[in-house]
Amino acid sequence: MRTPALLLIAAASAAYGADPAITIYNNNFAVVRETFEVELKAGDNNVTFSGATAAVDPDSVILRDAAGKAEFKILEQSYRDDPVTELLLLSMFEGKTIEFLHHESQKPDRVVLGKVIRSGYARDRDYQLDPIIEVDGKLQFSLPGEPRFPSLGETNILRPTLNWKLDSPQAAKFNAEVAYLSGGFKWEASYNIIASEKSDIIDLVGWVTMENISGTTFTDARVKLMAGDIEKSPTRERMSSRRNYGFGGGAGGGSSRRYGEPVVSERSFDEFHLYSLALPVTLRDKEVKQVEFTRASGIKSSRLYIVESQVNVVEPVKVQVWREFRNSEANKLGIALPKGTVRFYAQDEDKQLEFVGDNKIEHTAKDELIRVRAGNSFDLVGERRIVEASRDEANRKAQMTVEVKLRNRKTEAATVVVRETTEPVDWKLLAQSQPHARKDARTFEFNVTLAPGEEKTVTYTIELNW
Repeated sequence: MRTPALLLIAAASAAYGADPAITIYNNNFAVVRETFEVELKAGDNNVTFSGATAAVDPDSVILRDAAGKAEFKILEQSYRDDPVTELLLLSMFEGKTIEFLHHESQKPDRVVLGKVIRSGYARDRDYQLDPIIEVDGKLQFSLPGEPRFPSLGETNILRPTLNWKLDSPQAAKFNAEVAYLSGGFKWEASYNIIASEKSDIIDLVGWVTMENISGTTFTDARVKLMAGDIEKSPTRERMSSRRNYGFGGGAGGGSSRRYGEPVVSERSFDEFHLYSLALPVTLRDKEVKQVEFTRASGIKSSRLYIVESQVNVVEPVKVQVWREFRNSEANKLGIALPKGTVRFYAQDEDKQLEFVGDNKIEHTAKDELIRVRAGNSFDLVGERRIVEASRDEANRKAQMTVEVKLRNRKTEAATVVVRETTEPVDWKLLAQSQPHARKDARTFEFNVTLAPGEEKTVTYTIELNW
């Protein structure tokens, strides 16, 4: 179900009393809410807000009196995201002669007159052309100096701007609230898991990483992060693909928190989960900022070794290493964990942390099991081959015998799960070297425990009917 923009904005606006406020979604957009002072006279009024982002969805903009007292009607609304630049101004003077201030080492500056043949400005391209300037009857593909323009002009803007024409029945002065959907924001979670080399007790630290490439800096913003799969209709892309990342400082000023209080609080909201940052945060344009949102120690986990393959496919196999743990209060966790990257670190005998793998998890509700593949085992070796196979087209049957060899080169015992998956057809095992567990209509497994240095072979014969 697609969520209307009006409902997203209303939900975000109702949650905040501070200004500015941003709710960032997993889908690379945000609801932005700010207030500014408006003074109206009776009749028609022009109102301008120049703090908008460069990726506003104009259809989503809401303007209202935050206190709900002032009456007005919006006659017209416009949005501009073409702030003045040197190339833009040059484009306005194409075919005209302007002054250029020429700087030269160990010489006084001098004014050069040049005719702008081509500015190089191209709004709808990801690249710009070189300007062409005529100086003393000759063309050059560079500026002869710093351009000096006669005037900025009343129609030019310095920042992305929203304009309204309002009709008011009477004079009024109030704090207006503007809220809108904007691209140029995203957030994601990441988790660092630490365990000792020999133990399955782990520690977990969760981070949220916020990125602002909206073209606007927000100072001391109250930020919320919405986790969940929200349907949203695509809007016209307004952002440049060029990014310049920088890691910013901590939170901005504003309210304080006591030591030990959560930096991020979590609660369910509709069919999603909302994470609220306790302190105001300054999100600068082209900045990536991280905040720790959960930390837990003493989590019980288990390590799984799995060899996984398709019944009728011949390919090399690896013994995969998986970690699993329960996201429950009894297991030191018990909060909704947003999707993100899980990185595993192992602590060796010297107490030094070593990176041992990473993978992704999906949104995980409280009390659910988290299972993450961390890589392949070095000392557990698997070999798989199809010993023989036959096919009876007339009776629509096939039969094959499969062999999986496992070797344990570890110094401790290990249990390996041999997981086989069939095509979606009727099947049955005619013979097997040991009991199997049928997991679902397509999957069956063998659990094989190997002592240090031991080798075992799993064989089975399967009949497929289609």
